[in-house]
Amino acid sequence: MDFGKLVVRLVVGGFFTAHGLQKLRGSFGGPGIEGTTQMMQALDMHPARRNAFAAALSETLGGAGIVLGAGTPFASAALIGTMATAIRKVHAPNGPWNASGGWEYNAVLMAVVAGLTNDGPGDISFDALLGHRRWGLPWSLFALVAGIGGSAAAIEAGRRSAPEGGDGGSSTPQSTDDASEGATAESADAGI
Repeated sequence: MDFGKLVVRLVVGGFFTAHGLQKLRGSFGGPGIEGTTQMMQALDMHPARRNAFAAALSETLGGAGIVLGAGTPFASAALIGTMATAIRKVHAPNGPWNASGGWEYNAVLMAVVAGLTNDGPGDISFDALLGHRRWGLPWSLFALVAGIGGSAAAIEAGRRSAPEGGDGGSSTPQSTDDASEGATAESADAGI
């Protein structure tokens, strides 16, 4: 019956969905799209509002896809992309350990969804109803490459479309150090 996969999907996918709704709607005490837009500005992810919606929808819809076991490789790619971006823009300078604000938690989540893609979401899933009890290694690699590649493209596009003047388009003048510190604190609060 693949009960273990169902539990993993409900917990991991459920929390991703909730984090996405925090960013998108302000649910569960989250910042909503305006707060997420400010976070994206502080992270130099331009245009900030578009990136805020992209992150919020990737987590919401990707998480829902994992919960339902529907389109698992595509849901995983969306979630891997958000985690890869969080690692590069927030957590990498802090080293691996979560206690220091590092990237270990993001990496674990990426591994979980890549593993679910490889082994399939289990018998109780929409994918199984459509004949995809197991997606296999090529689809797992697709999720990793598409997620990490999408993240790299979004970061590069943000770098190229950054507003002139170096303040990230923020209406409140900040030094680069202040903006980075604020982004890290906001990112932790927003669940990145």
